[in-house]
Amino acid sequence: MAANILLIHSDQHRFDCVGVHGHPVIKTPVLDQLARDGADFTHAFTPSPICTPARASLLTGRWPTQHGVVSIPKTEIYRCVREDERLFWQELSDAGYQQALFGKWHNETPRDPSSYGVRYLPESDYTAWRAGQGLAPQPNSNGWFGEVDPHILTEQHRLAWEAREVSACMESFAASKAPWMIRWDPSEPHLPNVIPAAIADMYPPETIPPWPSFADTLRDKPFIQSQQRRTWGVADWTWKEWSLVVSRYLAEITLMDEQIGKVLATLDRLGLRDSTLVIYTTDHGDYCGGHGQMDKHFNMYDDVVRVPLIMRWPGMIPAGVRRDDFVSHEIDLARTVVTVATNTCPDSFQGVDLVPVAKGEQGTGRRDVFAQFQGAQFGLYSQRMLRDSRWKYVWNLTDVDELYDLEADPGELTNLASHPDYGNELSRLRRQLTAWLESISDPLLNEFTRVQLHRIGVKP
Repeated sequence: MAANILLIHSDQHRFDCVGVHGHPVIKTPVLDQLARDGADFTHAFTPSPICTPARASLLTGRWPTQHGVVSIPKTEIYRCVREDERLFWQELSDAGYQQALFGKWHNETPRDPSSYGVRYLPESDYTAWRAGQGLAPQPNSNGWFGEVDPHILTEQHRLAWEAREVSACMESFAASKAPWMIRWDPSEPHLPNVIPAAIADMYPPETIPPWPSFADTLRDKPFIQSQQRRTWGVADWTWKEWSLVVSRYLAEITLMDEQIGKVLATLDRLGLRDSTLVIYTTDHGDYCGGHGQMDKHFNMYDDVVRVPLIMRWPGMIPAGVRRDDFVSHEIDLARTVVTVATNTCPDSFQGVDLVPVAKGEQGTGRRDVFAQFQGAQFGLYSQRMLRDSRWKYVWNLTDVDELYDLEADPGELTNLASHPDYGNELSRLRRQLTAWLESISDPLLNEFTRVQLHRIGVKP
């Protein structure tokens, strides 16, 4: 029998906000145990640190400039995946899979998931459910900065409601002999983190240490980074102000962890643990005060491009494995899901099958990773990133480039791009980035930008 697939794909979860990844106070016992039971990929990175392009890469196995989704809805360059792109939903449907999506669909496809044969429960249904329970609308008096919802119990939170719906679907699918793929996309822990009163004191702000990147002065950094601080109104915030926002963020992660545990308990109760590939990941990270920033946008720091990725498949993936290979997680997961379901994969899917990587098979992993950004609700701004085990290079076409020595400066505080001692390293990374841009036919690399990337003089 083909494997079932349970993909839990949250929104905006930092890599370092999982207990096994070393955060000093976060409590994620379910994800920690999932990592002990399977493979923990410690160097997974998003192809784009913004929702819709990343999610479209998960469905297509292709880069944003290839599948066409380069921004989010309600922005000046938004468009959804092209009609001729092949989606993993279609591959699994052809293989006889029952499929469902719960939670966030971010308009990444031309039609909603039900049009592709996927049972779909949108998160907007939670509003109607809440009204039916006699609960007040979710508060938003504090805007994007999060607050406590005094009207709900923990089991009435959207996460708990979705977890129950996912579990019910799993039971329904299990009654059939056909394999299934369930994808749960909670909007959490994306801001605003509106949490139940019962967990409001879970992480006292005064006990939360600053992120390693918090001390960034933004000296020699692109102007847009300080502009974003002003845009959000946080330019003068100290850690005292930020720690309250972080407290709610961490609490919502712990609440999500608890609800994931309930879904996994249903899987065990149905006797499906050994026949199901379980994947936990997210679309991208969250600044939440890192580099003094809010949300994401216009940056390629690890705070937003590095993500958690855990896979469990008893008998197929060894338990307790930590893999340091680089992973382009949305693109690689697309190939992985289709390969697990069908034993093959269309050529258009450009990723790496992560099951052999989890097993440690020679030559299956990546040695570096790339990312793209084009812009969002605050305007257009093209960036490309290359990162390996020591260096990160960010090509900013309309401002200064960035170069970070991650061994000496893991917080990415000091930009070395203009330092003469690192010219050779910078040239090497630019050549490597050029080769990748050429390999995916990235339109950002053209006769004008190629000159800029290599700093070749142009005659008037």
